[in-house]
Amino acid sequence: MRRPLLLLTVITFVTWVGTRMTAVALPLVALAETGGAWATGLVGGAAGLPLVTVGWWGRGLRDRLTSGRALAVVLAGHAVGLAVVPVAALAGRIDAATLCVSGLVTGAAGALVGPAQRALVADLADGYVAEGGLAGPARWLAWQDLAHRVSMIFAPPLGAWLVVAWGARPLLWCESLVVALAAGAMLAVPAARRPERAAADEPAAVVSVRAVARSRPQIAAGVLMAGVGGLCWFGFTLGLAVLGVEHGRPRALIAAGMSGYGAASVLVSLLVPLVIDRLPRIPLMVFSWAVLGAAFALLPAVAPGVAGICALSAVAGAAAPWGIAALNTLISEETSGAERRAAFTLETVLHSGGSSLGLLVGGALIGWVGVGPVLVATGLAQVLAAVGGALWTWRAGTKATGRGRPPATDRPGVDCAAHRS
Repeated sequence: MRRPLLLLTVITFVTWVGTRMTAVALPLVALAETGGAWATGLVGGAAGLPLVTVGWWGRGLRDRLTSGRALAVVLAGHAVGLAVVPVAALAGRIDAATLCVSGLVTGAAGALVGPAQRALVADLADGYVAEGGLAGPARWLAWQDLAHRVSMIFAPPLGAWLVVAWGARPLLWCESLVVALAAGAMLAVPAARRPERAAADEPAAVVSVRAVARSRPQIAAGVLMAGVGGLCWFGFTLGLAVLGVEHGRPRALIAAGMSGYGAASVLVSLLVPLVIDRLPRIPLMVFSWAVLGAAFALLPAVAPGVAGICALSAVAGAAAPWGIAALNTLISEETSGAERRAAFTLETVLHSGGSSLGLLVGGALIGWVGVGPVLVATGLAQVLAAVGGALWTWRAGTKATGRGRPPATDRPGVDCAAHRS
């Protein structure tokens, strides 16, 4: 089981690198072909629609994404979606419809692949532990998050350099090829082995993300904290950019903030897999999001000092990986099978979907009330979400004392415990 887990981690890393590099080239191609700046965000905006609705339309699909072969099909569709823009560019027919189609296809594929990959990692890691392996789902998911954060650091600058060296269109073709190759490599990843009873019964279970949220209050609280964190992310990225302009340092503050955050998050992510199994899940999530929010709220107080922005951003970056790792660990421990896939989908919808929504409305909000109040408000919102999550889990634990937990299924009589790996 170790080799498939390593392969999955490498595939995740490669596809994330390609995605972040494409994010540099795609707006340039859209601008050059359409002549309008309005078109530069169409792909990203269209991709957000399937992401925030995947809990509904993806319900019947996610329960089939339990093997590398199934994920390879989705990744192949992702590659096709990426190729739509460079193919249209060759024909000289890039327009709003083309950009939206590319965004919808790639957004749908990404919304399915992300949760499915994490669920498959957890399933395979369960099997690895059963065979005597030392690293369980918590560590493998933390390593996957590390791969994601490393790609966040070096892929955008690499993409910018390649745009200068090659041009934007060749980079889009390269990304399509990379994802297609990743789909081929995914065929080597097997499905996780399941007990005979689970294999026989699981197709009868219908598990919705809403049912998981109702029956797993700790997971629901963790996802809520992550969702608020995603929604407030625009306060950091857009906020620092505007704050720099207001203080006459348009590039310095955002560069200091992103550098400090990225470097600290990667360094801490190297430590997370080594200790995550020994740390309490809920307190770690509460601490992570509270520290992240406090750092956001204090940013206006240290501006325009580059050193202060960099230091506070590093504190935020050092806190963030703990919350994500704790939530992924909690999901892998509390769920399995269809319930596990629904829980990871819920996490993706609220955290990544919240980030897309925040970026969509964030600029207008900053222009309306000012960047300082927005930074303070987004920071306090994360602190309050952490406090609310702690109270929610405490109250749920108090109510559950002496009682069993209901199964997360929409069909009466289906016991999700029977589907545990």
